[in-house]
Formats: sequence, C-alpha cells, structure tokens
Amino acid sequence: MRPMNHHASLPKGKFSPEGLKKLYAFCKKYIPAVIIALVCAVGGTVFTILGPDKLSDLTDLITQGLMTGIDFDGVTRVAVTLTVMYGCSALLTFTQGQLMTVTTQRISQGLREAISKKINRLPIDYYNKTTFGDILSRVTNDVDTISQAIQNSIITLVSSVVLLLGCLLMMFKTNWVMTVSAIVASLIGFVLMVLIMGRSQRYFIARQQGLGDMNGHIEEAYAGHTVIRVSNAEKEFSEKFEALNEKLYQASWKSQFLSGLMMPIMGFIGNLGYVTVCVIGALLTMNGNITFGVIVAFMVYVRLFTTPLSQIAQAMTNIQSAAAASGRVFDFLEAEEMEDESNKTKRLTNPTGQVSFQHVKFGYTPDRVIIHDFSQEVHPGEKVAIVGPTGAGKTTLVNLLMRFYEIDGGSISMDGINLKDLTRENVHSLFGMVLQDTWLFEGTIRDNIVYGKQGVTDEDLDRVCKAVGLYHYVHTLPNGYDTVLDGGISLSEGQKQLMTIARAMIENAPMLILDEATSSVDTRTELLIQQAMDRLTEGRTSFVIAHRLSTIKNADIILVLKDGDIIESGNHQTLLEKGGFYAELYNAQFAHS
Repeated sequence: MRPMNHHASLPKGKFSPEGLKKLYAFCKKYIPAVIIALVCAVGGTVFTILGPDKLSDLTDLITQGLMTGIDFDGVTRVAVTLTVMYGCSALLTFTQGQLMTVTTQRISQGLREAISKKINRLPIDYYNKTTFGDILSRVTNDVDTISQAIQNSIITLVSSVVLLLGCLLMMFKTNWVMTVSAIVASLIGFVLMVLIMGRSQRYFIARQQGLGDMNGHIEEAYAGHTVIRVSNAEKEFSEKFEALNEKLYQASWKSQFLSGLMMPIMGFIGNLGYVTVCVIGALLTMNGNITFGVIVAFMVYVRLFTTPLSQIAQAMTNIQSAAAASGRVFDFLEAEEMEDESNKTKRLTNPTGQVSFQHVKFGYTPDRVIIHDFSQEVHPGEKVAIVGPTGAGKTTLVNLLMRFYEIDGGSISMDGINLKDLTRENVHSLFGMVLQDTWLFEGTIRDNIVYGKQGVTDEDLDRVCKAVGLYHYVHTLPNGYDTVLDGGISLSEGQKQLMTIARAMIENAPMLILDEATSSVDTRTELLIQQAMDRLTEGRTSFVIAHRLSTIKNADIILVLKDGDIIESGNHQTLLEKGGFYAELYNAQFAHS
C-alpha cells in the first residue's frame, strides 16, 4: 500500500466563521447566562485594572514617608481599598467561572442529545457511507473541543480585550511616553499572531477530520479483528493505520507547533516591553518628569498589558479548533433526514398478512438499479422464501418491505394500504425480525430477550427458550435469566443467534422476517430452530431469506430472484421438477449427498 499524501486532503482557505455562527444559533437560549458571566468577568477585570493606580498611590505614600514620616492612616486606607478591590475581582471571577462551567456542560449535553436524536432521523443509507467511528468522534472529540473552547476561551477573550483596553487607558492617563513605547514593542506580537492564525487554521480542521478517520478505522478493525487475523490482513490494516496516524500526526504537530509559537512570542514581546518601560521610566525619573510610584504602577501595567495579548492568542487558537469541530458537528446535524411523517394519520394495527408488491423498482443510486420490475401477491399466513445468488436483491427486497429505503417506482401494500401512507414506526411494529448479524448488549439475558416488551413472564421466556434450544443452557448459568452478559460469559455465534431469534419470538409480531437466521448455527441446531419456526410462523405471514436451501423446503412459495427480477416461483417440489435455476442451485448445494 502506498503511503498517503499528507497534504493533498488538507482543507484550503482561511479561517471560516460558518461553524461558529451555527454554534451561536444553537446556543441562543444560553446567551443570558453567558452575558451575566461576561459582566462578572468585565467587572473583575476593571477592579484588576484599577489596582495598579492605587498601588502607585501606596508606593508614593511610602516613598514620601521615608523622608518625612510615613502616613500610616493614608497607607491603611489605600491598603484596605486595594484589598476590597482585589476581593471583589476574585468574587466576580469565581462567579463567572461557575456560570460558564454550568452553561458549557449544558451546551455539551444539548449537542450530544441533538446528535443522538439526529442518529434516529437519518436514513439507513447515511450509515452505509459513514463509519461509526467518525460519528463517534463527532459525539466525543468534537463536542469536547467545542466545550473547552466555550468554557476557556470566550470569557478569556472578552476579559482580555477589556483588560487590554483598560490598561491602555490607564497607561495613557499615567504617562503617554511610556505607553507609546509599550505599544510599539507589542505591535510586533500582534502582526506575528495574525500571520500564525492564518497559517494554522487549515491544520486544525485537518486534525479534527483526521481524528474522525482514525476512529472509524479503529472501530472497523476492532469489529472485524477475527476476519483480519484469519485473512492475514494485519499488515494491510497496519499500513493503513500508519498512513492515517501519520496524516493525523502531521496535522496535529503543525497546528500545535504554530499555535504554540504564540505564547513564547508574546512572552518575548512582553519582556521586551517590560525592559523598554524600565529604561525609559528610569530616564524620565532622573529628569524629574515622573515619580518612582509611576514606574512601579507602569511595571504592573505592562505585565497586565502583555498578559491579555498572550491570552488572546491562546483563545484564538482554541476558537480555531472549535470552529473546525463545530463545522463537523453541524454538518452531521444538518445532514438530510428521512421524510417527516407527522401528517400521516393512517395506522395498521392488526394486519391479516396480505402483502402486495406491484411493479417495484429500486436502485441505491440512479445508475445502479437492483430491482427492475418486481410483482408478487403474498396471502395471509404464507411462508415466503426468497432465494438467489449474491446481489440478486434478496435483502434489498426485505429492506424495502421494512421501509428502510424508499422505492423508486411501483408500490408495496399491506391489507390494501400503501406502506408509504403508514409511518415507519407503524411498519416496523408489524414485523419481528432476525438479521444475519447478531446484536446483544451488556445486560442480563432477560433484558436481551425481552428488550423493552412489557409483561413478559418467566413462563413466556421458558417457552421461547425451549423452542430455540436455549432452555438447558440458560438454566445451567448461576443466575439463569438474570445472568449478566459481560466478559465472564462466553456465547458462541450460534447461541447469540438463538438469543436474537428468541427475542423475535417474544415480540410476537403479526409478521416475521428472517434474514439468514440460521447462518451461524450447526445442522442439529438448525433443525431445532426450523421446527420451532414452523410452529411460531403458523398463521403468520413470514419472509425468509436463506442461502441454505434446506431450510426453506416447507415454504408455501419460493421466489427465485436473479438480477432483481423473479425468474421462478412455486414450492420446493414444483421448482425441482421444473429443473430450472432453483433446481441448479439446490443440486449444486447437495451434490455431495
């Protein structure tokens, strides 16, 4: 595998405020709390600015007192005033800190909730184009980046600007010559800061994108680690990981290096201004133009003046990261959703199981039509098997029946009602479904089988577990149905599949869909499941997708799909006698017999 180009995919252009505008719109209801925090921050900063002026008075009182006697009453008054001012500054700063902490966490909570709700509104097709790791990165890394920027940068930026302007005002009030000297020295830092920000923004965007790509790759590698090992593909995955890691490294170190230059540069500029003020102040004192107290006050003001420069630089760095992260989060939140169905009033609660496919046409993309012209009538209670080679459209057909995708032409009706006139939630509630991929979560066996259904008794659990062959295994566990499925409980793939089948049985939906439901079990277990399914599907319309043709011998009707069209239909015996494509598939599977 060739190394990836580390620069080709870096975002182009200058700093874009679009992500920050969207973040502002999202945070509108929190603006009053932020304004209060800003007022507190500004108030605390004002007290900090006034402090050196009083410190100058205190210094002059002490300096004059060395010659004529110290005015302890005057010194005490100034000291008390300073203490009160700095105390008020600390209290206001603490208040704004607490306000921003709560507000920031509320915003983070709101963003995560919005992403969580968005996940349920996105079409299935979105997840076929986006890795789960990248979505996870938006929920974690990007939201955390936004949170840190809001909490640490907004208040810092505003208070630093106030501190900067306040210091300039007080410095000009104290001595304009020394003020001009400090400003000239600091202008160099401003120019360098602007240049660095313009250069570093593209790398901050690339870093956030790189984190998403890395998370997506790791998630895929972890989920398929067994296949990777069996296929001896460790080297290929390692090379891709190294390429992604190198890309992330390049973006990270460049963004951090450039942003890291700000602090030392501003520190150097601050020290330069400090030295300049000391030298010029000494000359002015020798000429009798200013007092020693003015120098002391100015030394503090220069420190206060250069500190916000560094803080502004750091805040702008964090805001750049937040802008990149906001762009990724709101790109996800603004992704095209499924059609709004709040206006639909039709509802099907007790279907007979009559399903009609009329000239159904569907393609994942306009130039890739999977199902060309599919028509079929399914009568109540029939067991319909769908077979065919890989890519024939078997699973696609079921996805259309469940309205995971919308058809491009024709119609699918249930009891005479077009599925498009029903809500997706209504359609989903009509089916119990068992997929090829087993999905269990960390919880008890009871939780995994019941999965939200109310009023399920142990007798119900015993019935379905006996039907699928899990009864004996469950009752050998120390806590039976209350055994927690975690690292200490090892389930085979077959047992996991049996548990998902038991979940579908306990749901007791009017209709069933079984997509390769027996693909992970042995022949004996397959036979037990088949017998149980025959009992449970009795009286229910069921759709069975299977590559193992032995599992659908007793189907009422077998639909043979090839290239998206039905080329044969009938029961098992009829199709064998016909000697067509189905017979070829069946004989090929059982030739060894």
